[in-house]
Amino acid sequence: MTDALHLPLSVLDLSPISAGRTASDALHESIELARHTESLGYERYWVAEHHNIPSVASTSPTVMIASIAAATETIRVGAGGIMLPNHAPLQVAETFRVLEALHPGRIDLGIGRAPGTDQLTAFALRRSREALTADDFPQQFAELRAYVDGFPDDHPFAPISAQPADVPLPPIWILGSSLYGAQAAGLLGTPFAFAGHFGDADPGEAFDMYRQSFRPNGSDGGLTEPHSMLAVAAIAAESTERAAELERAAALSTVRLRQNRPGPLPTPEEAAAHEWTPQEEAIVGKLGRFVTSGTGPEVAAGILRRAQACGADELMVTTNVHDPEERRASYTLLMEAMRERVSGE
Repeated sequence: MTDALHLPLSVLDLSPISAGRTASDALHESIELARHTESLGYERYWVAEHHNIPSVASTSPTVMIASIAAATETIRVGAGGIMLPNHAPLQVAETFRVLEALHPGRIDLGIGRAPGTDQLTAFALRRSREALTADDFPQQFAELRAYVDGFPDDHPFAPISAQPADVPLPPIWILGSSLYGAQAAGLLGTPFAFAGHFGDADPGEAFDMYRQSFRPNGSDGGLTEPHSMLAVAAIAAESTERAAELERAAALSTVRLRQNRPGPLPTPEEAAAHEWTPQEEAIVGKLGRFVTSGTGPEVAAGILRRAQACGADELMVTTNVHDPEERRASYTLLMEAMRERVSGE
């Protein structure tokens, strides 16, 4: 297990759409943020898959991965994640082998079992009502791996391989916000990333289950011991007061989403002027446990405590801030604070 003070720090990006700006703006801002966080020394840059949410532009992670990898040089770029039920396993295997061929050693494949959207949109994506309820994630995962590792000789898909066949499939991570995902990652022998920015399960319990259920992956280059990453929501600013204002705006966006009236990420001024109902304040109170905000040192200390409490090997940070410049500044302040902690050992 990595010493908590020296955990690799990474970025999870949903390409948030800010009020007064367009979804296209959000995608370009993601590429700029990737360049910025690469220059700061962040380890990975993962993009999410969500559909039919007016506050999120990240609908096509594979396109964004290709664009971000082409715009950067060293940072690992990946999916956080590909929602496997929405895609044919062969398509995923082929696409990520292409990405690996174009950007060798820099691609990650994070996969999840949720649709990343509502049921109607999931049906539009999959064109199958049965797929909306059938939990065949283990079978889908096995098929994905088999396009690279090979099927049994009597399998109907045995003649099929995922091209280009001269490169490996990038490292597969299983993502989860529940104990199911933790156990699945352990039994399948993959790294596990827990969605601590919204998952209701206790991260410590999830990581314990992952480690206890872990079985080494027998495939070439597979994982021989458990490796975990905790994703957290964090907002750093020059002052605790400004960070609280930014957090309040992000909370208003989440409240509206949970009220089934999603919209663009509001400004801090809009959030300050909003007439909060008792029900909305109750939602915000529950959301508070997912978000760490404050100055850079305050946020660094807070997320390191969370990582240490559950024994995570890496940390991944998602930051939803209306102004793209303040969003970039948040990642800068956090990395500076982390380095100060290391240098002050």
